[in-house]
Amino acid sequence: MKTAVCSGSFDPITLGHYDVIARAAAIFDKVWVCVSPNAEKKNQMFAPERKLLLVQAAVSDLPNVEAELYPGLLADYAAMRGAAAIVRGVRDASDFDAEVRLAMINRGIREGLETLFLPASPRFRHFSSSMAREMIRYRQPLENYLPGAVIPLVRDMMK
Repeated sequence: MKTAVCSGSFDPITLGHYDVIARAAAIFDKVWVCVSPNAEKKNQMFAPERKLLLVQAAVSDLPNVEAELYPGLLADYAAMRGAAAIVRGVRDASDFDAEVRLAMINRGIREGLETLFLPASPRFRHFSSSMAREMIRYRQPLENYLPGAVIPLVRDMMK
């Protein structure tokens, strides 16, 4: 069984994140979504437990995908889950450059751990969690930015 990990802070999960996870789920037998608390990111909108709830709701239609919180190193999480690869979405050259550096670090921690890069689907290239947070903050329609299953949850969390 080939297992992969998709990771992120998912603050919140966007359609772009979901697209990468779903594409990974079509390639691998099992995909674990690692929701990282990432305390270094500024202006976070959701607590880690709420991010996890949103991710779980978003991927509930993907039978071979599970999500959980993990506060440690991604390479350690991948080892714990028996993952052969980390799957990362990249939108542009700056994403790619940053992700290559992280891939080298992860491979240095766990020899043989591969990182696969999936280019963002064209309709999601401009997406980011920070953009989604602005749409939420200013009470804009969310259907074009967030998976449908999470929209009612986000609205409830923002009350």
